[in-house]
Amino acid sequence: MLPNAPGAAAASAHAPAEAVAPLMRGITVLRRLTEADGTLSPSALEKATGLARSTVDRITATLARMGYVRLDGRDAVLAPRLMELGNAYLAAIRLPRLLDAHADALADELDESVSLAVRDQDGVRFIHQATRRRAMSLSFRIGDLLPAERTAPGPLFATEWEPADWARWRARRTADPEGRGFPAVPPRGGAYDDFEDRTARAGAQGWALDDQLIEPGLVAVSVPVRDPRTGRVACVASVVSHTSRHTTDSLRSTLLPRLRATVAEMERELRESTRLPKTTEPPRPARLPRSRELPGSRDLTGARDLTGARDLTGARELPEGSGALGLAAWTGASKQELGREFVESLARGLTVITSFGEGRAALTLTEVAQATGLARATARRALITLEHLGYVESYDRVFRLTPRVLGLGFPPLSMLPLPGIAAPHLAELSARVHDSASLAVLTGGGEEVQYTARVATSRIMSVNITLGTRLPAYATSLGRVMLADLLPEVPLPEPLAPLTPHTVTGRRELLTLLEGVRGAGYALVDGELEEGLRSIAVPVRERGGRVVAAVNVAMHSSRRSVEECVAEVLPELRAAVGRIEGELAVAGMFRRVPEV
Repeated sequence: MLPNAPGAAAASAHAPAEAVAPLMRGITVLRRLTEADGTLSPSALEKATGLARSTVDRITATLARMGYVRLDGRDAVLAPRLMELGNAYLAAIRLPRLLDAHADALADELDESVSLAVRDQDGVRFIHQATRRRAMSLSFRIGDLLPAERTAPGPLFATEWEPADWARWRARRTADPEGRGFPAVPPRGGAYDDFEDRTARAGAQGWALDDQLIEPGLVAVSVPVRDPRTGRVACVASVVSHTSRHTTDSLRSTLLPRLRATVAEMERELRESTRLPKTTEPPRPARLPRSRELPGSRDLTGARDLTGARDLTGARELPEGSGALGLAAWTGASKQELGREFVESLARGLTVITSFGEGRAALTLTEVAQATGLARATARRALITLEHLGYVESYDRVFRLTPRVLGLGFPPLSMLPLPGIAAPHLAELSARVHDSASLAVLTGGGEEVQYTARVATSRIMSVNITLGTRLPAYATSLGRVMLADLLPEVPLPEPLAPLTPHTVTGRRELLTLLEGVRGAGYALVDGELEEGLRSIAVPVRERGGRVVAAVNVAMHSSRRSVEECVAEVLPELRAAVGRIEGELAVAGMFRRVPEV
């Protein structure tokens, strides 16, 4: 259990009278799923939360309706769409958008891992990681919470603690001396009596070290990044290494000067951002959850809604002025479809979190109500609940999200690669068309496709391809939709080998075909890779529109004609890719999603 995060029963017992109990229970379920790395059975959730099985079933059904959880057989599994809650916090503080490039450049220069962290009460929570791909590498994830006393950033944050913060820290250390409330790090005994001394040294010298406090072999050096408006610590940048590469002395002499120079660049970036002309932006309506079966336009997730423009969280939002109508229509439709299984107050409460974002870091009650389309009384109760649980803080009638929002699913989901995002959608696609569905990326300098995810059918005669298989891109539907995005600079082998009598081997003819593929948005290859094999593919695009992969459906040519492939399979294929792109957009807002 996370520190300062009570269970469902304890939270309810000490909650304000106006707190929304279903929202508290739903957040408890999300926390327990997060602590379990994203997957639990209903019976395990019942045990972990202390909630009745019927309550767990209603909560997971509601979260599934919102696209936050996937009900996979007997398990509830966190879905990438849930990351929009953490994205709302990261967008609101703007630090990742402004500073990530500097951290990544330093990691490349030093060939070491670089992280950015913010304070979360008496803990430290990561908001960015630029890691190195080695056999021995760091496993911390965005959103992971670490005890302040076992990190290099901790003493730097503690230099600004008030007496109440120190009292909270001492109480937590007494109650949990081994740090078992921090699942991201291994429990470790020891009084850490020198933490206050380390804090005093950090305040005097302006930097701090972690000499194997988290675990043996791991060392780090940290420097604070200060907010130019207040002079207080906005976040802490760290270079993290291993004792096989650096000692604490070499961290100080070799890495600390470069880290300080990068922090100076970061602070200059923050100063420049505060000088930009500010515009008064009205609160924008929060997006509708994913499963909206309402008349309207189609979004990248493949669902239907009443939405217009795209939100910074990667999800869709309501057009100006229609938030109340849209949310009311969606909740009404959900209630009608799921009946008692849909917990409306839980859905509304989580939607309050998504009303925050870039340009909307601090909102009044009225602005939250306008953004969500909720009545002021409903929005007020949701905010009271979120503040009680530590996900929102208020000052002078203005509300802000806290870093604790990152604890709602972000750590396990931030490690999900593209094949993991695509897998459930491939399974659904294969079940709908009754043929094999695959995900692939370009490799080999663009001359080959490599299969990274696949769902095969159980037919006696089916397409037999295993993960990792590489095939020539020019002769496959997967390859052609990805090559078409590279026009006019398309990497083609010389010569183009005739794999079957139908293989296109003329360079000019193939380039003409690729032009047509780019215009049509799909590729269909019939018998060019192998006699009797027919496939149709659609590209997968990331947030910026770049093609990063492709999905295809493959079958024996006797199964469907070319015309039937286009009429029957292509719409299902596009809908599945749309859902993949929707989740990829959310997952990739503040991190690079691995393609393999």
